[in-house]
Amino acid sequence: MYIIRFDMRAPDQGAPITELYPAALDMAAWGEKNGCLAVVVSEHHASPDGYLPSPLILATAVAARATNTFINVAAVLLPLYDPIKLAEDMIVLDILSRGRVSYTIGMGYRDEEYAMFGVERKRRGQILEAKLEAVQKAFAGEPFEYEGRRVHVTPKPFTPGGPTLAMGGGSLIAARRAARFGLDLFASAGTAGLEEAYREEAKKFGREPGTCRIPGDEPTTVFVADDVDRGWEKIGPYLLHDARTYGAWLKDQDAASKSVASTIDELRAENGAYRIVTPAEAVEMIRKYGVLSMQPLCGGTPPELGWESLQLVAEKVLPSLA
Repeated sequence: MYIIRFDMRAPDQGAPITELYPAALDMAAWGEKNGCLAVVVSEHHASPDGYLPSPLILATAVAARATNTFINVAAVLLPLYDPIKLAEDMIVLDILSRGRVSYTIGMGYRDEEYAMFGVERKRRGQILEAKLEAVQKAFAGEPFEYEGRRVHVTPKPFTPGGPTLAMGGGSLIAARRAARFGLDLFASAGTAGLEEAYREEAKKFGREPGTCRIPGDEPTTVFVADDVDRGWEKIGPYLLHDARTYGAWLKDQDAASKSVASTIDELRAENGAYRIVTPAEAVEMIRKYGVLSMQPLCGGTPPELGWESLQLVAEKVLPSLA
């Protein structure tokens, strides 16, 4: 009925980072017993607020605490990785989790990240494709050549063919790339023609298209509160930090979670990606969209406030849907 996402931002005005990481694991374990469909972890680098830079490590810890929950790394910024080492780490986590961890491949869009890892941003599409091909070959478990050297990644993954991969992004190029490599498409923006481009490209290469998810008007960060006004008073500053930081990063790029708000009142009035709703409104949201996307530690939200929201889902939302 709901998913929980963690990006582990810890700005100075938020909860201490040493409280946020244990809380994330506790929430994942609790969610497994209380209707959570999946845990999503994200990735960015060189962010002053400590945005999660190592999603596979957090995903491993989540998999150990929530032993049946599906986990998605969204997105893993593939151009910034050594693809051979990444494939090894993915395979080990695939074995440990018995196939419960999937990945959304992202390109990344911040100059700072490419500069930090010494990757040429102008060639990011070409670099991503070369590294994605290497990861897929590594999953196959057979020797192959990469950049002029022999590579043989072992052991073989638990999941036949390797962990499930999807392509992120919101461009027609990303949609066609997903089809060409045989990946699902989990778009980050509702760009016109994405699904058509994905399906046409799959047909062109003789592939059956996979799952195609194009975002609509559904919110991406939801909190549940009995008193919505109090919710915005308490949680609004953390939501605004998240929204303003993403807005500064995205600039003129589009994304389902993008906001142009500069104040808490503006963010609330948008009624867009960031919402605080009553339990009854959450029920209707699930009926409309099929799932509630929660981010209980958004922007460094103190864990006790995140727990209030989660507990309301368990106590008042899920029983109404039973």
